[in-house]
Amino acid sequence: MAKLRYFDAKDASRPQEPQLIAAHSEFLRTGRIPRERRHWLAEEKRYFTHDEVAAKTGRKLQVAGEKTHQNINGFHHSIQFPKMIFHRTLQDSPHLGYCHVTAARTKFARYEEVSWAFYIANFYSDIGDNDNFFERIDVGYSRMYFAVAIKPGEDSAEKMTIDRSVRGNGLLFRTHDPQAAIRNILLLGARNEQLREIIRQL
Repeated sequence: MAKLRYFDAKDASRPQEPQLIAAHSEFLRTGRIPRERRHWLAEEKRYFTHDEVAAKTGRKLQVAGEKTHQNINGFHHSIQFPKMIFHRTLQDSPHLGYCHVTAARTKFARYEEVSWAFYIANFYSDIGDNDNFFERIDVGYSRMYFAVAIKPGEDSAEKMTIDRSVRGNGLLFRTHDPQAAIRNILLLGARNEQLREIIRQL
């Protein structure tokens, strides 16, 4: 697969100028040589390095993570999650990335206690069944919110890995709807059934 190249598309967002008469036609018609910049050759595109793209993506993910964490903790004083925000970009596609927002432990369905982590990604995909975290990436959706069960990494360079003993693949929920994501996180963090019932009715 060819390595992606990124360029500055700011000029594309500028309003289009009306169609102009070509410079040589203007000379033949009036005898004058136009000196305005708009008659010159188009400027060369400025290309970004993968590191520059990754840094820009990271800043956007960081802001999204901060805002989401604020929204979650603003719901009820009895449901508060630690702020654990960090991001990663995909190696060969630095315009794509994900942000870890928070992590906690909870009783979940028939599982006595589950450690889990909540993420935001700027794409939608399946969670892989092996070491490949993301599979079948779809950029049709601008965001994906998901939570996975986690456990300490044993045979991995990562400190934490997906606990696939929970639900077969470790995935607790996945959605592109921010309201559904917040509701799911609040349900995971609610300490009693009364509070869960209130959240379900939202």
